[in-house]
Amino acid sequence: MTESVAEMENKIEILAPAGSFESVIAAVRCKADAVYMGAKNFNARIKADNFNGDMLKSAVELCHSHGMKVHITMNTLISDGEISAALATLKEICSVGADAVILQDIGFASLVRELAPELSRHASTQMSVQTVSGVRLLEEMGFDRVVLPREMNKAEIKRVCDSTDVEIEIFVHGAHCMSVSGQCYMSSMFGGRSGNRGLCAQPCRLPFTAEGGTGYDLSLKDLSLVGKMDEIEKLGVASLKIEGRMKRPEYVAAAVTAVRQCRDGENDGEILKKLRGVFSRSGFTDGYYENKLGRDMFGTRQKEDVTSATNEFLKELARLYEKEQPRFAVDFLLTVEEGEKVGLTASSEGYKVFVSEDVYPEKALNKPLTKEGLTERISKCGGTQFYAAKVKVVLGDGLIVPASVINNLRRTALEELGNRMKSVKVNSFTDSVFDERKGNLKYDGKEISLSARRVTNKPKFNIRVASVSRIPDNLENVENLYIPLKTAENSVEKVKNLPVSVGIEVPRGIFGAEELVEKRLLMFKNLGINIAYCGTLDAVAIAKKLGFEIHCGFSLNVFNSFSARELEKLDVKVLTLSPELSLTHIEKIRSEAKRGIIAYGHLPLMLTRNCPLKNSRDCEECKGGGYLTDRMNKKFPVMCNLGCSEVLNSHPIYMADRLDEIRNVDFLTLYFTKEKKEIAEAILDAYRKGKAVKGDYTRGLYYRGVE
Repeated sequence: MTESVAEMENKIEILAPAGSFESVIAAVRCKADAVYMGAKNFNARIKADNFNGDMLKSAVELCHSHGMKVHITMNTLISDGEISAALATLKEICSVGADAVILQDIGFASLVRELAPELSRHASTQMSVQTVSGVRLLEEMGFDRVVLPREMNKAEIKRVCDSTDVEIEIFVHGAHCMSVSGQCYMSSMFGGRSGNRGLCAQPCRLPFTAEGGTGYDLSLKDLSLVGKMDEIEKLGVASLKIEGRMKRPEYVAAAVTAVRQCRDGENDGEILKKLRGVFSRSGFTDGYYENKLGRDMFGTRQKEDVTSATNEFLKELARLYEKEQPRFAVDFLLTVEEGEKVGLTASSEGYKVFVSEDVYPEKALNKPLTKEGLTERISKCGGTQFYAAKVKVVLGDGLIVPASVINNLRRTALEELGNRMKSVKVNSFTDSVFDERKGNLKYDGKEISLSARRVTNKPKFNIRVASVSRIPDNLENVENLYIPLKTAENSVEKVKNLPVSVGIEVPRGIFGAEELVEKRLLMFKNLGINIAYCGTLDAVAIAKKLGFEIHCGFSLNVFNSFSARELEKLDVKVLTLSPELSLTHIEKIRSEAKRGIIAYGHLPLMLTRNCPLKNSRDCEECKGGGYLTDRMNKKFPVMCNLGCSEVLNSHPIYMADRLDEIRNVDFLTLYFTKEKKEIAEAILDAYRKGKAVKGDYTRGLYYRGVE
């Protein structure tokens, strides 16, 4: 089946992964509509082959010559010291004519907007945006497309599509992380390899056991919605994304073919069987999409999953992309007339080329050329992305031309058409110079100056408690107190007269509960509480809409001064910096807003929508909490909140005896989760007095940083 670019543009986009040039070829020949790939750095799959220089240019040209778009991933957090290198990568992306860049870091995204305004910006799923309010905020910030989390169900996806004008992209096949993307710190805390920096070591695939579970209770089956293309298209989704930049080209070929066949109503069922054979973890799941969570979603890579991908099987899949497939109709006009050079005009997708040979037709001694014979020869477009549609032949009487001349004209014309199609407009880029020491970016006669405000006073304390009953009695030197939304409803009167500012912590996992969260926040606002502690852009958007003073939590991943600047533009007054920053990097962050760090707490390592404890029991049995145990017998608390769960670190961050080494911050947050009131009292007192730690603890990443 062949179709024009115009016809393809009316269909929902199939977006293929490419971690190598061979995977690009597989995506092209299996007729994806677009590919996404990484440059050599600043992308969430740093260990893939990735692309730069001539290879990046060649990949973009190959895709464009086949009517496909190219999205380049720069979907990691970027430090101040890396801004110059990131801008150099952005310049290269613009120079090769890429169609879009996929971004996580809101600070760097602001620079893309200012320095490369023609380049389409896509908000990565790493931004964790799940709600209508969050997507609308990204739209206001100039993003053209938003990639939703894998955890959203079809009703939630439809609501976002119906309520916003920005393009929506969802994952339809590939690996499932246990954590909501952008909200996982497990790999970085365990070994310094950050998922937010493209180096996740996947510790979640190791044994973590819930009582009564399988022993791998952080490992989900792979996602597959391949059989639901018609339904997804009706939701209003613009793009069907296939995960897999670390996987082999045979996987790309199988996945693209399966999605395309199902989208186009051509599926015979065989390719779906092959899709499981090339890669799966105990099969596939559609649990999030169908809103059917629980044990059926969990799975691991079994022996039969591995052995199914035999060499013969992979060779069979490789045949899916061994030959060029026709995509575009081409019209030909061949002129063979006495006394004139032989010429051929070829037209396709709005492009027209004319080629000729320095050859004149001769009078035939025996069999002259016929229009039918020339039409047949010109129509042989095999091995190209074209197929012959209309062929017109203007032929003089009794003439002959060597067959090689006609063949060469056809080859040259089709090659020139392909070259015309890959020659796209290069995106403009304004050269700039970032001086990290001075904190300014100069470009085109303009200058972005980052605030150089330094904090010299001893930092105050902010505390977060799990419930009102756990608030310490002595709140000396405490400036702000944060209480989770779910535990504060019946406790407002108990906190209104405290000698601190009180804020409500908005859940990180909101998903379909946006209206409920707004209703509850308004109730608190009407009762005199005006601060919202926000851990995601969804929470920021809702709090801003309702008129709250916004304080940002650690999970907004503020990793550089430009991100701080962007949040300040959203009226954020207090910033908690990323827990993946080292103390050296923290000291260099510039902002006008107050800034601080998590100085104590069992840091939430994961935000999950399918609770890992559901692999062993129902919520009614759980009663809101439990533990996972790893292979070293360490226990990781699991706490629930508004339909989502947080997996906490086994040991708390402790910095009370290192306070003199924490510089240029306004506050230190003591993030109490499972601590009872008396424990919280003792820890707060220890921080006031700088006491040494007792028991097991971690310094987090404040001395190690992350890769």
